[in-house]
Amino acid sequence: MDAIVLAGGYATRLWPITRNRPKMFLPVGERAVIDHTFEELERDDRINDVYVSTNERFADAFAEHIAESDFEKPRLSVEETTDEDEKFGVVGALAQLVEREGLSDDTLVVAGDNLISFDLAEFVDFFEAKGAPTLAAYDVGSVDRASSYGVVELEGDRVVALEEKPDEPPSTLVSIACYCFPAETLPLLSEYLSDGNNPDEPGWFVSWLVDGEPVYAFTFDEAWYDIGTPESYLEAVSWYLDGENYVHPDATTEGAELTGNVHVMAGATIENARVTRSVVFEDAVVGDGEIRDTLIDRETKIRGVDLSGAVIGAHTKLDASRGD
Repeated sequence: MDAIVLAGGYATRLWPITRNRPKMFLPVGERAVIDHTFEELERDDRINDVYVSTNERFADAFAEHIAESDFEKPRLSVEETTDEDEKFGVVGALAQLVEREGLSDDTLVVAGDNLISFDLAEFVDFFEAKGAPTLAAYDVGSVDRASSYGVVELEGDRVVALEEKPDEPPSTLVSIACYCFPAETLPLLSEYLSDGNNPDEPGWFVSWLVDGEPVYAFTFDEAWYDIGTPESYLEAVSWYLDGENYVHPDATTEGAELTGNVHVMAGATIENARVTRSVVFEDAVVGDGEIRDTLIDRETKIRGVDLSGAVIGAHTKLDASRGD
């Protein structure tokens, strides 16, 4: 079995934090988001190769990240885009990768910005038992939230309908961009696209499959985070830290009060400040203020300022004591 990790997005909703870095490199605990997925795929002996589907703009960053890691399975597969407007859509990118890499085995496809609570090995077990296309599904508990995803209708564990981003969702159970496809399904990607179908969200492809063959859903209850906005990223960090704080050994916190899921990266300095549910990136400086629900990018300097719900870009300087 092969695996594809989708990592080709430009994460514009997380700018400026992700303007010059893939969102899959955002840290959750001691590891990047994508490394949580790599680790699970590395452990599963059924997975032979892991293809990291990314774009030309971030290809060098992914190549460096993989080279510096201990993972042996990941390899890059680069789509020829450098900007959001040039994207092929997820289904289009999948079809091109399958052709480019000559994939012909059962294939697991998972979004690289997913943080999920279940073990991917359990998902593969379920797929192998069914022997048919399989998706992972999660109850988001809100009709408003469900309308942003592919909404799934089930009979037992068989998918009878999947609708992408419906105005009036029939349920709150959504597909989370985690799929297993049998080898014989892979050529259908090109057939689907050649018929003029929507190349964007994979849910459209799965919906097309449902009309012609059995498709099954692996449902889970614990937690899932689609890291696409500052709020969802902070929620993921809070869930993972579970009330604790993570302070890198090379960070400095003098006279600091850290409360409620604070992540402080290497080289950052927090002095005489109160920080709550926030992420402070590398070499940033925070002093003499209060920060809540905020992302502070690398090499930023903030003194004497109270912030809540903010996203502060790299190299920014905010110093209330100087009137800046």
